[in-house]
Amino acid sequence: MKKITLLLLFLPFLVFSQDDLLDELEGDITIDKTVTSVFKSLKIVNFESTKLANKKDFYLIIAHRFGSVKNGFDDFFGLDYSVTQIKFIYGITDWLNVGIARSSKDKKYGLHAKYRLKPQVENGFPVSIVGYNLITVNTSLKDDNYPNIDFQDKLTYTSQILVSRKFNENLSLLVAPSYIHENLATRSYVVQDDGSTIAYDEENDQFAIGLGGRYKISKRVSINLDYGIHLNRNSNSVYNNPLSIGADIETGGHVFQMHFTNAQAMFEEGFITQGEGDWSDGDFFFGFNLVRVF
Repeated sequence: MKKITLLLLFLPFLVFSQDDLLDELEGDITIDKTVTSVFKSLKIVNFESTKLANKKDFYLIIAHRFGSVKNGFDDFFGLDYSVTQIKFIYGITDWLNVGIARSSKDKKYGLHAKYRLKPQVENGFPVSIVGYNLITVNTSLKDDNYPNIDFQDKLTYTSQILVSRKFNENLSLLVAPSYIHENLATRSYVVQDDGSTIAYDEENDQFAIGLGGRYKISKRVSINLDYGIHLNRNSNSVYNNPLSIGADIETGGHVFQMHFTNAQAMFEEGFITQGEGDWSDGDFFFGFNLVRVF
């Protein structure tokens, strides 16, 4: 009886002590409200997304762009011709990626860094901000055609700020202010009525705005679209702003992307400044990206 009486006397203190301990433990818990899965792939279509490879993840990306579909069965809707890019990306940390790539178009090599500046936070910071820097070298520029060319003339530099927002489980949008410096500026050749040609050079410093979005239509499939607005393109340029539409399909350990675009190049300075196709003329290219994570 004495033991029961003592237990009843100490019970309130035990309850209060337990509550204090739970409050103390809960005070030490930090809830991560970072918004995830803003985009499922590292690229929307042509433009980079704000997704990064996780720490120690190794990505292999094999990308193809075929010829224009406008010639129909003559070249099997462009499938007789292909441009290929192979890219390797490594997650040094969860916020820093580095990558190296090689494209068969112009025999270009590229080295890039991609880094998270600020994540979107639920009921907090409204957007994700990621930086992207790329340097490419165009090894197709030979001394035979450019007798006085130096190595630095073959280099092009791209810098972008990628800003995205995931509005809900289905919709994510992105805007990408872009700066491109070409040591050897893009040149357009315009054929005159008499058969002669006139060359128009772009400025070495080019500016653009990329717009993109992803809309999820099922658990494993989304529709993606991006568009680039070249802000200071030469009025005599033969090139067009890049418009691309495609789909992401998640299949186990990789994401398969297929799309149509009016820009065959896959490096940023190529598809932003040299979109050779014209959607209104049925002049666009089929392509796909195969993404594998190790």
